[in-house]
Amino acid sequence: MKRDFLAVTDFNESEVRETIRLAVDLKKKKGQVLDVLKGKTVACIFHKPSLRTRISFEVGIHELGGHSLYITDQEIQLGVRESIHDVAKVFSRLVGMIEIRTFSHDNVVQLAKHADVPVINGLTDLSHPCQIMGDMQTIIEHKGKIDHMKIAYLGDGNNVANSWLEAATVLPFDLRIGTRNETMPDSAITERAKKAGKSKITITEDPHEAVRNADVIYTDVWASMGQKDQFQSKADLLMDFQVNTHLLAGANQACIVMHCLPAERGREITDDVIDGPHSVVFDQAENRLHAQKAIMVKLAQWMH
Repeated sequence: MKRDFLAVTDFNESEVRETIRLAVDLKKKKGQVLDVLKGKTVACIFHKPSLRTRISFEVGIHELGGHSLYITDQEIQLGVRESIHDVAKVFSRLVGMIEIRTFSHDNVVQLAKHADVPVINGLTDLSHPCQIMGDMQTIIEHKGKIDHMKIAYLGDGNNVANSWLEAATVLPFDLRIGTRNETMPDSAITERAKKAGKSKITITEDPHEAVRNADVIYTDVWASMGQKDQFQSKADLLMDFQVNTHLLAGANQACIVMHCLPAERGREITDDVIDGPHSVVFDQAENRLHAQKAIMVKLAQWMH
C-alpha cells in the first residue's frame, strides 16, 4: 500500500519506533550499498537551497541502491507551469519515490494526494519531519531513550518547533517551548499535541522555566528561509532565548544541546556552546542520512 511521510504523525507510535531502530541499524552499515531501491529513481525536488537535506538524501538513495534525480524550481513550478495533479501523475509513471523541499505545505499535501508513489516531505514552511526523526535517533543514542525526556526548544516557533509538537503526539516526553507570544508555533498543531495527551506540553515566555532540569536543549535560526526580512525584528524579540552558558546552567548537568543547522552563531546560540562538550549538532547532521534511509526503506516495503 502506498504511504507518504509528510509529518511525523503519518507514522504511528510503533512505526516511529521501528523506523528509529532501523536508522540505528543502518548507521552500523554505513557505506554499504543495499538493494532496497535497486532499479528505482527517486525524484528530489528542491525549491529551497539545501546542504544537509540534499546531500543526505542523495547519499542515502545511493546507499539503498537507487538513483537520485535533482530537480529545481526552474524545471517544475508546481501549480504554475502545470497543475500539481498533472505533475504528480507524470512523476508516478517515471519514478519510484518523490522527495520535496519547498515552501507551501499544502502543495506537498496535494502532490502526495495525486501521486501513486510515496512522497517524503524534505521541509516545508510548516514542518520538517525528517529532521525530527534524525533528532530523536540522536537523543536515543546519547541519552539511551526518548520517552519522558525533558526537551526544551527555544526560539522561533517555526517548522522545526511544529514538528517537535507533532512528535509529542506520537511519543511520550516532556516538551517545553520557550518563545514569545509573537513567535508561537502553529496553533492547530499545538492544540492537537495537547489534546492527544501523550506528552506534557508547556509553552512559556520564560527561557529559564523552559530549560529547568532539561535533558535536551534545542534551538534553530530565528528567521527561517524566506523570512530574512524579519532578521532584526526576530532578534529583538528572541535575544533572551539565546542558548548560552548562562542559560545552560539551569539545565540538567548532563544535558545535550541540539541545533538543526545552519546556525547563526552569536545569535540563537553562542560559539562556546555549539562547539562545547554538550553539543551533539554534528551527530544530528549525520543522523539525517540514517533516519531518511530508514524512512525510505519503510515506504518502499509498504509499496509491496
